Amino acid sequence: MKILDANGNPIDTGALREPQTSRVAVLQHQLLESQLDGLTPDRAARILRDADQGNLTAQAQLFDDMLDRDAHLRCEFEKRQGAPVALDWSIEPPTNASAAEKAAAAYAEEMLRDTVDDLEDVILAMMEAPGHGYAAIEIEWEKWGRDWIPNFHPRPQTWLTTDLDRRELRLADGSAAGSPLQPMGWIIHQHKKIKTGYLGRAGLFRACLWPFLYKAYSIGDFAEFLETYGLPIIVGKYMSGASAEEKASLMRAVTALGHDARAIMPEGMALEIQTVTGGAGGSHHLAMVDWADRAQSKAILGQTTSSEAKPTGLGSGVADLHSQVRHDILKSDARQLAGTLTRDLVYPLIALNRPGVDSYRRCPRWVFDLGEAEDLARYADALPKLVGVGFKIPRTWAHEKLRIPEPDGKEDVLATGPAAPAVPPTPPTEPPAPPAPDEQAALKARWRQVAVAALSAAPRTPFDADTDPADQIAPELARQAQTEVDSWLASIEALLADNPGLTPAQVQTRLLEQFGGLPSEQLVELMAQGYALAQLVGMDDVGHGA
Repeated sequence: MKILDANGNPIDTGALREPQTSRVAVLQHQLLESQLDGLTPDRAARILRDADQGNLTAQAQLFDDMLDRDAHLRCEFEKRQGAPVALDWSIEPPTNASAAEKAAAAYAEEMLRDTVDDLEDVILAMMEAPGHGYAAIEIEWEKWGRDWIPNFHPRPQTWLTTDLDRRELRLADGSAAGSPLQPMGWIIHQHKKIKTGYLGRAGLFRACLWPFLYKAYSIGDFAEFLETYGLPIIVGKYMSGASAEEKASLMRAVTALGHDARAIMPEGMALEIQTVTGGAGGSHHLAMVDWADRAQSKAILGQTTSSEAKPTGLGSGVADLHSQVRHDILKSDARQLAGTLTRDLVYPLIALNRPGVDSYRRCPRWVFDLGEAEDLARYADALPKLVGVGFKIPRTWAHEKLRIPEPDGKEDVLATGPAAPAVPPTPPTEPPAPPAPDEQAALKARWRQVAVAALSAAPRTPFDADTDPADQIAPELARQAQTEVDSWLASIEALLADNPGLTPAQVQTRLLEQFGGLPSEQLVELMAQGYALAQLVGMDDVGHGA
């Protein structure tokens, strides 16, 4: 069975066992060269022009030197480089996936999580692409039993060049157009979304080069300023008509005094030491350095707030906006990484090990989890209110917003009280039918009996014709209940008086011991009488209304 690459071309699996670069001797002995020695604006411009013509080596070397020499540039770029590493990821099958495609996705994720140990290093190496414009990781495939397992070898940018059209990366083997890269043998990540056009102009470090150069000049001038600023000026005075030898002797004395604080000079000559006052303090040099740092931060991260801790007085809105800009950049980087990893890693892994999936169009995809959990406290307060006024909110939507996975039915779930077995919802039923006439008569007879018990507690005085009988009976029921409540309060007051040193927890324990058997029979009877009275009044109102 033929194995096809992502472009549909057949693959020679025998060539995958050995890295392509192992057969190019010129790369194995490539020397490291620095482009910063004697770097001038004119030479920097010439390096960029060579890159425009397809010679990327000098430009890649210059970019590496910039990262080595500029602490601010390295710090800002590593923030962006390491951000995608913290994202969770998964291998997702295509839409309407078949059983074989789902199995292939599960196989690829299992292999990459459990067998491949250096995926974080691969992502970090791929994230060199925003700065250089491209990044290359060579894959060495190793056969373990029936499975092909990838081993990764990040390669420097200086090992690659472009073809004659200056758009396709090739191996710099010494030929004019370079050697085509082995299919399924490389992970080639090109950050094309930064800048379209020729590959040599795609890297962000091109925009950082000029601030780097201006900053280097400013720091050099500032160092020279610090070397001389504040030192006393020594002025030697020679007599009129002094010979050249006498002037030379005086200069040697001035020089020796500056280094050794000891000097000799001919008689009649004089030295004056003048203290320097005032001066700009190097503020112009530092202002240039600050501008260059901020320019590099904007080019790499799109903002400057995360690179400096200065009170701006603009409130938290600016910081929130800058944080949103960084998150937008992270999402763009992650999506581009996912596309490259799908094409150059996931598909080769599945094509070599799962023969049933041989189409890149139906290949499972590498997906980064870019979702953010919403404010849990805010949603916990808003959702019950919205549901209470009639909003129909899907539960799956709430789970997605809060980044809380739904249980699979076998997992234990959190609850506010003791765990109880799940009870399926009771299907809605029709409202109960009204009782038959004979049943209504029986209910009225029973409530009359309850009413007699309730009225027996009422005073034996005639009712006021202008007042509802229930309003006249209720105070008597309340008076009888209050008698029982007063006895409880007296017991509680006695408990506190006899034990003034009890803590609140101890008081609670004593109350539970003393009144644990409440409510008493008498209070229950009074409450039953009041409830019966209310029911009678309600039935009477309904009868009169009818």
